[in-house]
Amino acid sequence: MTRYMVIEHFHENCLERIYSRFRAMGRMLPEDLIYLDSWLVLDGRCCFQLMETDRFESFAEWTVRWDDLADFEIFELGDRPAA
Repeated sequence: MTRYMVIEHFHENCLERIYSRFRAMGRMLPEDLIYLDSWLVLDGRCCFQLMETDRFESFAEWTVRWDDLADFEIFELGDRPAA
């Protein structure tokens, strides 16, 4: 599985709508896109999500469900360098 860091940039004045949809419908992830963890910035403008999948195309299926409320940056992660 390949890991990805997703940065969700919430549209202005949409935080209440985002949480309302999340409470009603969950993350709405395709079956092969696996959520691992997330972090919300203190001012609530964006969220970092760690996810993994073997099929990058799953991100397009997921983000279309949220693109009316947020913009997305998706970065493939590599292995950590040896210490």
